[in-house]
Amino acid sequence: MSAAETGTDLEMTSILDEERVVATATGPALPSRPGGAGGTAARLGTRIGLPVAVAGVIIGVWYLISDVVLNQYQRFMLPPPHRVLEVGFFTWSNFTALVSALGTTAEVTFSGLAISIAAGVGTALLMSQAKWVENALYPWAVVLQTVPILALTPFLSFFFGFSLTSRVIVAVIIAFFPIVSNTLFGLQSADPGMHDLFTLHKVGRWTRLWKLQFPAALPAMFAGFRVSAGLAVIGAIVGEFFFKQGQPGLGTNMSVYTSLTEGEQLWASVLTASGLGIAVFVFFGWLSRRVVGRWYQPERR
Repeated sequence: MSAAETGTDLEMTSILDEERVVATATGPALPSRPGGAGGTAARLGTRIGLPVAVAGVIIGVWYLISDVVLNQYQRFMLPPPHRVLEVGFFTWSNFTALVSALGTTAEVTFSGLAISIAAGVGTALLMSQAKWVENALYPWAVVLQTVPILALTPFLSFFFGFSLTSRVIVAVIIAFFPIVSNTLFGLQSADPGMHDLFTLHKVGRWTRLWKLQFPAALPAMFAGFRVSAGLAVIGAIVGEFFFKQGQPGLGTNMSVYTSLTEGEQLWASVLTASGLGIAVFVFFGWLSRRVVGRWYQPERR
């Protein structure tokens, strides 16, 4: 065997050894995630088809209870879905009243949620800067969350009357705590190694807060916003139940329809309030993806 052939054999042996090392290190090739049009269709089918299927089951159970379980004297409590649509949404006078009430409830909801976000984030920022501030304020935030709203209605009506302001305060009280707790958790969950790095470079308190803690807290903050969005709708409805003067909202109409046993209008108001809560929740989910999605992606299953 010539020297050239021996060199070629050694070179091929070296290349094969390197390929074996790479294959051993990387392991077997993993199947790629479905992509293209097929993968998109599958994801849409999962995200849209499954909720639609559950909605079909709920409507079927609704019809079963209304038409089979309840007799004609009890059916006003749960009228069939087509009657809710016909009377509550497709009757013009009822529809205009529903839209007007929705506008009032949305005003209370957005006002209460905006105040809750500003106050909740500000309170959490204060508590994150000193342990004694957290020890002083956090128990009162818990108390505010657990106190029965009914016990506060005489106080609120005495100082703020029975109209819009009292309703907004109720929405703020109900929506406040999740924002505080989630924001504080996020601010305190920044990487300890990054804290050490900031300390090593003698970074000031406010720079540390703005450059490290606040970005780390954004995912938890938006989770709190989504929870409080639904709670703000509940707070607006509860406030309208208690404070009925002024422009009627969905909660006011629910109270009236309950007393008049008008089930179709009552369930139309309930569905409209649920739609408002879902819309606000979806908006904050979209905003969360726009704000934090560039550097934070939750693990996909």
